[in-house]
Amino acid sequence: MNMIVAYDIADPRRLAKIAKIMKDYGTRVQKSIFEVSARGGVFNELRRRVEAVIVPEEDGVKYFPVCEKCSGTVEIIGKGIFVDPDQEYYIY
Repeated sequence: MNMIVAYDIADPRRLAKIAKIMKDYGTRVQKSIFEVSARGGVFNELRRRVEAVIVPEEDGVKYFPVCEKCSGTVEIIGKGIFVDPDQEYYIY
C-alpha cells in the first residue's frame, strides 16, 4: 500500500524520533511529510512504532492511502525533491 504520512509533533524530541521512524519506511518529500510504501504487515509495524512515541493529546499523525493509479498522476510544482538542510553534503 502506498501512502502519504503527514505529522505535527509538539515536542522536538518526539519530532526527531518520528522523523527517524519515517525514514525507515519512506522518502521525505517535505519537512513533515513522507511517501511510504507499506506492504503487508509493514504498515501495522510503522503505526505501532509511531504510537509508542507520540502523545495523542499533543501530536497528530495522518495516513493518506494512495492507490497505484493515483500515485502515477502526482503533479509537482516547484522543487520536486526535498533537500534536508540538516543532511551532510559535499561541495566540489
